[in-house]
Amino acid sequence: MSRVCIHGLGYIGLPTAAILAVNGFEVFGYDVDAELRSELRRGDSRFEEPGLHGLLMEAIDNGSLHIVDTPVTAEYQLICVPTPLDREERRADLSYVIAASDAIATRLRPGDTVILESTVPPGTTTDVVAPRLEAGGLTAAREFSLAHCPETVLPGKILQELRENDRLVGGIDGTSTDAAVNLYRSFVAGDIRTVVDPTVAEFAKLAQNTYRDVNIALANEFARLARDYEIDTRETIEMANTHPRVEVHQPGPGVGGHCLPVDPWFLGQSSDQLDLVATARAVNDGMSRYIIDLLHTELGSLEDRRIAVLGVAYKGNVGDTRMSPGLKLIRELGEMEVTATTAVSDGGMPGGIEVTAADPHVTDADIPLIEAKRALAGADAAVITADHDEFRALDPHDVGRRMAGELVLDTKGILDQDVWQDSSLSFRRL
Repeated sequence: MSRVCIHGLGYIGLPTAAILAVNGFEVFGYDVDAELRSELRRGDSRFEEPGLHGLLMEAIDNGSLHIVDTPVTAEYQLICVPTPLDREERRADLSYVIAASDAIATRLRPGDTVILESTVPPGTTTDVVAPRLEAGGLTAAREFSLAHCPETVLPGKILQELRENDRLVGGIDGTSTDAAVNLYRSFVAGDIRTVVDPTVAEFAKLAQNTYRDVNIALANEFARLARDYEIDTRETIEMANTHPRVEVHQPGPGVGGHCLPVDPWFLGQSSDQLDLVATARAVNDGMSRYIIDLLHTELGSLEDRRIAVLGVAYKGNVGDTRMSPGLKLIRELGEMEVTATTAVSDGGMPGGIEVTAADPHVTDADIPLIEAKRALAGADAAVITADHDEFRALDPHDVGRRMAGELVLDTKGILDQDVWQDSSLSFRRL
């Protein structure tokens, strides 16, 4: 039984550890967060993911998954740590990757394989990780294997996509690539593609997310243009997409999660050729201000208004709030010149904006959350910023009875336009 040590037990590391542990490996999971380690030993995860709790308990109960207080020696060392964005510098914070590499270097043995899964700027595996590992005394390619294999999963489908999605492996040499492929072949049903260089794999992952971010920015720009022409954006995009070589994405309140708002910037870590990408980032980041402009236009003024924001998760039917457009909208409403409150009381501050927020899937937001029915009560406008099934099922007549005003702004395009336009409400969608 091969041993695997996984560094980082978050959205990627923990599910990967559980899957490997039930597929014939002895897995040792390490995270720098001591409290998290204690929680995981009890079988508690900090995020909800279909099937994860049961798989985690199975792996712990059968003794194949160990949550450890220090990294251990193992045939495979997987780095699954976060790579946050330094938003001021627009550069990747590689401190977690560096710390994990340093910890592995002191435990690395001839014949071991190190795999970096974290999303990183091009060149990180060869220029950052390899030298840190070699500081332990062994030489990459000659004495140990090193590869990059980026994850490509969505919250809500992590276990499914870890097993079913194709994987891309780039080793520093053929032996490294083969060693990594052998590990993933144990549980991946999709194709495992290989490239000749880790930098190609790093760039390809960033290109995937940048394509989506830029395409969404184009759709958001179409939405702003369509408003000037008084036509429906989504109908227009649907018609445009009937062409066999056109696939425009859908507009929305911005993009969230750890990937799309972050990864495109990594492409410019060692290059100054980031032009279109930077513009797309500005378009998507600016959608919350655009929504506020829409509210102001429709309501005439935002003073003494109550705005209900439905959705602080960044995507539908999950509780993940990382880089959430809904939270960004709430915060920017709060930063306007008229004093705003993220309150749940019945009355707002004189001359200010009162924002009420609801999300049935989120339990750890840093703002007060209430049920959607209470959030809508007395609201002058409602803004849908997450495509949860619960919001799709909203009844326009019930919403109309609860609200003081009439404006419903659907930024996700989840409500039936014909039904809502036939109601007494003033319905708008991006």
